[in-house]
Amino acid sequence: MLLAGFPRIAIDPAICGGRATIAGTRVRVSDILEMLAGGASEAEILEDFPYLGQDDIRAALVYAAAQTDHPVALAAE
Repeated sequence: MLLAGFPRIAIDPAICGGRATIAGTRVRVSDILEMLAGGASEAEILEDFPYLGQDDIRAALVYAAAQTDHPVALAAE
């Protein structure tokens, strides 16, 4: 199932345990984020996964950014 607002991101309970993936692949958004965090360049990721494109990497970043944009409520002491 493609996510509304994220046409390159899919979530399917039967694929990768329902984790967010690049649509049509088994590459998880978290895989891309971990590679980037580990110092891999976009070119290196695309070399390792030739069926991905730069737009897929950007889509993973946009999706991850959206997931972190939520209000935080702190309990009053």
